[in-house]
Amino acid sequence: MVLDEREILLPGIKDHTGLLKHVSDAVMEKLSPDGMPVRFVITRTDEDGYQCELGVLSGIDNVQVPPRASIFSFKKRDYEETDQFNAVLIVPTGIGAALGGHSGDAGPVARLLAAVCDNLITHPNVVNAADINEIPENALYTEGSVLSRLLMGTVGLQKVRSNRVMLVVDEHHDKFFHEAAINAVSAARAALGLHCPLVVKMDDKVLMRSFYSSSGRAVGRIECFEQVCAMLKEFRQQYDAVALASLIEVPEHSYEDYFRRDIDDTMVNPWGGIEAMLTHTISLLFDIPSAHSPLRESRELLNLDVGVVDPRKSAEAVSITYLHCILKGLHRSPRIVNSPPEHGNPRLLTAANVSCLIIPDGCVGLPTLAALEQGIPVIAVRENKNRMQNNLEELPFAPGKLFIVENYLEAVGVMLAMKAGLAPETVRRPLAHTTVYEKGQSQESEPLASMTANNPAE
Repeated sequence: MVLDEREILLPGIKDHTGLLKHVSDAVMEKLSPDGMPVRFVITRTDEDGYQCELGVLSGIDNVQVPPRASIFSFKKRDYEETDQFNAVLIVPTGIGAALGGHSGDAGPVARLLAAVCDNLITHPNVVNAADINEIPENALYTEGSVLSRLLMGTVGLQKVRSNRVMLVVDEHHDKFFHEAAINAVSAARAALGLHCPLVVKMDDKVLMRSFYSSSGRAVGRIECFEQVCAMLKEFRQQYDAVALASLIEVPEHSYEDYFRRDIDDTMVNPWGGIEAMLTHTISLLFDIPSAHSPLRESRELLNLDVGVVDPRKSAEAVSITYLHCILKGLHRSPRIVNSPPEHGNPRLLTAANVSCLIIPDGCVGLPTLAALEQGIPVIAVRENKNRMQNNLEELPFAPGKLFIVENYLEAVGVMLAMKAGLAPETVRRPLAHTTVYEKGQSQESEPLASMTANNPAE
């Protein structure tokens, strides 16, 4: 079984109306019968159409895997549950985001947004920082494909007290790295109270090679994926969530270049994209929480003198295994519930419970498309610059469903306005005139009058 990333051009449609169905139909037309899409993003929208990148699992006919619905399956929510205010925070992996594109450096953002939510639903890339994971108590650590399916309306999330977390470690020529991984698990058991029923050492490597797409995203290719599937099926009754540690082949000098301060600091982290491909596929096939940490290739890399590095990358510079962040996250990652009931369940979080989605500006993947169709408000943050080139304001959001803000501090203000039931523009000045249409007037024509009371802008 092979996982790889493909670049495809899809034709544009007028006003981008029905975009989710359009891309779903177009993608499935292009795939062979033995290929299964696992990850999708529109990297650029222009006059040629939609420049897309698609993660595909092929060879599924050769290995028995559980049948799964398409990542494009969509179920529209019938209502919005307003007893709580629950937000989804996404910083897509591998796009070079200024905040959250390196080593858990969106953790403070998560803590900020969680302070104004009942529940913050986010994914590993936001808070994973090697040996550090400062995830807020009211946050749900949810793998990216599961988060997409939540917004698409096809799964629900159930909070848990704790999970049994199994660690799967790739074959490595140096036993030092196996021993370090076991020590990391032991430390989590002793200090966190982690329940780890077993560590499984694989006999053969899963071949993972990272590279960059034409858009600049970190992507990759994974071979021998059936070995991971075999391990997960063999021990399925002994774990609730799975942590993985494996070698990733990266472009030459990636370690040195990534940490050097004299190199352009916009270099995209080369490991995250292929890790997301792996965990998206595992969680999609087996409906289990999953997360990945890379193994270093050799002790020589541990001994690199990287000096004082960019603070966003510093957590990686002081870790050996990068494992504690995922062990802590998976410890309480929510259970995945397929086909949640239409009319709610107080023990589940579903699309009906999502109050808003916060993303970096320009990002159009399944979460954004799902929010557009579900009528979930989207807050896009300009300051979180990244490699994606889409204009969200061109998409057919309903009035009051898209907010472009400068930074996450401003995003909090919009969230609080939503929570209070306020139209955000009513706390800004000047306050626009109230539009009045007379009976029989076409909405396309100019309003006949505007009426305001005590408008200070007059």
